[in-house]
Parts: sequence; C-alpha cells; structure tokens
Amino acid sequence: MKDLRIAVYGAGAMGTVLGALLTKGGLPVDLITRNETHVAGMRANGAIIVCEADGTEFTQTVNALFPHEMTGKYDVIFLMTKQRCNEEILTGLLPHLKADGVVCTTQNGLPEESVAKIVGFHRTYGAATSYGATFLGGGRVALTSKIEAMRMEVGGYKNDGAKTDLLVEILSYAGKAIGNEAFVKATDNLEGARWSKLAVNAAFSGLSVLTGLTFGEVAKRRKSRKLALGILRECMAVAKAQGVTLAKMQGHDMEKLLGGNTPFRKLIAYMVLPFAMKSHKKLVSGMLKDVQNGRCCEIDFVDGIVVETGEKAGVETPLCRKAVEIVHGIEEGVYKISYQNVDLFD
Repeated sequence: MKDLRIAVYGAGAMGTVLGALLTKGGLPVDLITRNETHVAGMRANGAIIVCEADGTEFTQTVNALFPHEMTGKYDVIFLMTKQRCNEEILTGLLPHLKADGVVCTTQNGLPEESVAKIVGFHRTYGAATSYGATFLGGGRVALTSKIEAMRMEVGGYKNDGAKTDLLVEILSYAGKAIGNEAFVKATDNLEGARWSKLAVNAAFSGLSVLTGLTFGEVAKRRKSRKLALGILRECMAVAKAQGVTLAKMQGHDMEKLLGGNTPFRKLIAYMVLPFAMKSHKKLVSGMLKDVQNGRCCEIDFVDGIVVETGEKAGVETPLCRKAVEIVHGIEEGVYKISYQNVDLFD
C-alpha cells in the first residue's frame, strides 16, 4: 500500500484536511495546489488543521507541491478542485496518471461525467464527501465538521468498480488517523450518494452564500429552514424522476426523515432539520468564501445542476432556480449578502 503513488490535487480546505489525515495515518501523499502562500506555509510549518467543532488542533508534516513540480505517474489522484476548470486540469493530469491509475473526484454536484470524458470511464471514480472545511491560508485550514461525523462514500462511475476496494483501503488510513472507523465505505450506488450530498449542498450551501449564515444558523431560523426543506424536496423529486434511490446520510433515510407532503410529515421534517445538521452546524459554504473574496462560485454546479436536470426530467425547481439567480446577483453586485435575501423567494 505504501508503494502506491497518491496525490490530492487541489489542496485547499477540503484537500488539505484529507491529505493531512492520509499522511497522519501513514500513507505518503502529495498535496498539490497553485496557492503559493499555502504551499510555503505547509513546507515551513506543516499542515495545521484547526478542528473547530471539536475544539482541538493538530499539525502534520506533509509533502506540498506546485502542479509544475509533479513528476512521474500516480496510481490514484483525488481531484479536489473547482469543477469549472475540470477539462484544463484533467488534460494536464493525464501524463501523470498510470495506465491503470484512477481519478477519484470528491467535487460537489455531479462531476463524474466531466471527469470521464477526459480520463475515461474505466478510470473514473467518485466520493461523496460529508465534512466541511474552511481555508485559512498559510498552511492553516479549519475543519468545521465534528471528526466523528466525517464520511466518504466511494464507488465507480459507469464501470466495474474494480478499484473501489483499493480506494476504501487508502481512505481508511485517514479514518484510522482520527479514530473514525466509519469514515469511508464502498457504494454500488454512487449516483444515490451523489444526489443525497447534492440535496444537502443545494439547500445549505446555496442558502449559506446568499445569507452569510452557517449551516446551523440556516437550519435554526424559521424562514431559511423552510426554504432549505423546500430545496431538499426539489432535489428529492428530481432524483426520483431520474430513477435514483437516495443513499442514506449519517445512517438516515432522507426521504423518510424529511420527505412527505402531509401537514404532519412537513411538521416533523421542520422540527427534525436542526438536529439533522447538528454535527455540521458550524459549516459555511466554500462558495460563500469565494463570493466574499470577489470570485465567482460554483452555484451553477450545485443548485444549477438540479435546475438543469429537473428541466430534462420535467420537474419544476423554482427554489433552486431562485437561489442561482440571487447568488449570481450577489456576484454581480445587484444584491448584498444578507439574511434579507430570503424575502426574495416570496
């Protein structure tokens, strides 16, 4: 196992956490990013992981590289960049991927198709990732989910899944590093895992961007909680129309927990939602950080892909559509980040 060449490409917040945990667990991993100050910080002081939800912190010596410093070929590349640059990035990574090597994308939304178009379906794997992190810079990142709640669900994309067990074994080193035996599991329903994660992201990441709130605050406040539930249900409806069976999240059946159209079921869902988000209540959307830093975010790959897929399936998604509209409005200076943006859904 330790003879494998493994890279985390896109060592921002999420990627730095994963790369540091794999290294802490005993696997040699290259953490690759274009961010000069982040590479300099990691080389000088190690990767510093501030576990905000648990009130702890650790530092891990890592091998941080710039993309142009990559040499040779890798067995596994975990792709943890933004989706909008997939074609350019993956074309550049092809010379560094072994003939039997694989790319495992942990990106948000439904990224596997764009990956497979470049590296081939037989070399494309995906991981639905349930933990959050915030980039602090200079080698520091904040883990905003509880360590015990961190999860990764891995499977092949339109292939035989021959490398799934290998990916699970690799990622288990990260789980061992933090004492989380449930950190990773294999799935033969990658699409279901993706849609379950997408539903949460579309609801909470989108609303986090336009309100500036944490996931916990979105779930706590009355109007944003109702909007989050509405977006979750839009995602469930689109997934169902696609013939997708949603995977369980944190061991819970999302449709049973948060679905149903009777007044009683809606009330139960409304009451349960803050508890369902408890382990990730300090999470803020990475898209929010992008917008705050003057960059365009990935709303088109989150709420936007739900709208796009819903149109093809004949399912209306007015809340997701409005979320996309408002976030783009914020990017363009039409709106400011504010809780008052929830009133724009009326």
